[in-house]
Amino acid sequence: MTAEPGLLRNILDLPRNVWHSIFRNPLPSSDLGRSQTTFTNLFLHIHPVKTHVNSLRPLYTMGLGVISLSLFIILCASGFLLMFYYVPSVEQAHNRMLDLSGTVAFGTLLRNMHRWGAHAMVAVVMLHLCRVFYTGSYRAPREFNWIVGVVLFLLTLVASFTGYLLPWDQLAFWAITVGTAIAAYAPFVGEEMRFLMLGDRVVGQEALIRFYVLHVAVIPAAITLLVGVHFWRIRKDGGLSRPEGADLPEAQVRFPEAVEGKREGLAPLAKTQKSRQFGVMGLIRGPFTKVGNTPDNTVYSWPNLFIAELFCFALTIVVILVWSLAMNAPLEAPADPTHPPNPSKAPWYFLGLQEMVSYSAFWGGIGVPTIFVILLLLLPYLDRGTRGTGVWFSRHRLLATTIFTLLLITNLVFVIIGTFFRGPNWALVTPW
Repeated sequence: MTAEPGLLRNILDLPRNVWHSIFRNPLPSSDLGRSQTTFTNLFLHIHPVKTHVNSLRPLYTMGLGVISLSLFIILCASGFLLMFYYVPSVEQAHNRMLDLSGTVAFGTLLRNMHRWGAHAMVAVVMLHLCRVFYTGSYRAPREFNWIVGVVLFLLTLVASFTGYLLPWDQLAFWAITVGTAIAAYAPFVGEEMRFLMLGDRVVGQEALIRFYVLHVAVIPAAITLLVGVHFWRIRKDGGLSRPEGADLPEAQVRFPEAVEGKREGLAPLAKTQKSRQFGVMGLIRGPFTKVGNTPDNTVYSWPNLFIAELFCFALTIVVILVWSLAMNAPLEAPADPTHPPNPSKAPWYFLGLQEMVSYSAFWGGIGVPTIFVILLLLLPYLDRGTRGTGVWFSRHRLLATTIFTLLLITNLVFVIIGTFFRGPNWALVTPW
């Protein structure tokens, strides 16, 4: 019969017991331990036990997906802290922003991290979408996950847009006024849509409350849910897409002629593998698995994938922190509906739409964006090819790549024009 531990022993073992109550298994030192860690940990089980080496290549994914998630975590954490000081009231909102800068410890840094993190998330999610497109990673069996990614991109835009109003300064007020005015150009339901967003005919208290609720509750909840689905589907769909030769032996990828015995001075790779396999088989007694399967070009997610994700998260924090220390987020005078700036400009990610609206209200604000989003959602069902999947700028997707790139360049040109070459009354001016 084992003696019960005394109080003194329990106190001495307190740190170890607390640790083991949270983490059931020690740090894995074997393949079995690495697998069990991934299966049993609440935060790690969404990962596969093994990850393909191609998915860990920095220049292939550039870590854009992990960076996007890291920025979202930073925004949730900083936004949660900002909620302790913010009041969604047209009388108090701007003063609370001033208090953050003047009286709250690290208030300026906190607001800067939230503001610049929001801009960075829009840019990184956009780049992530482009990476998936240019590598053909939207193709089967990843069609549904591509749709989830497009919806996440749209939600990111909406999240940033709704948060833009909360400081209640001139920049925010008139940017939202312009942004919601674009929605009014929709035929038949435009004005109703704008009224639904604002709760009034003008930007005021009702709009501030609605944007606040959407920004701090509805949209973050939707993003969290879809991010979980997104990561889960990556695992279920076989991981990230990869080129056709990624599952072949390294020598076969580098010297494909060796497989057919056509490379002078090299024995056919198949014969070399066969001899090696029989050599290993001769050392094994009893039953064994069949040989000749596709080489296993995977590594355990623990620690390889987790270290890469941790590095991306740490790098993201450092960049946002340095950015926030070096540059303060803009805060203009309190919102004044009677003194509109000339010109009134939307946020940078909507400046392309605003520029197109200046040419055609309907097509620029509603028609072209709607068609573009629909084409993005239908893309994996229109492109059913397999050649070039997982390859950057594959020649087998030349037409789709060219059209997509031209659309991106056009939007970028419109953003540059709207930023630097539009003056009072939206007239063309020179920035120098």
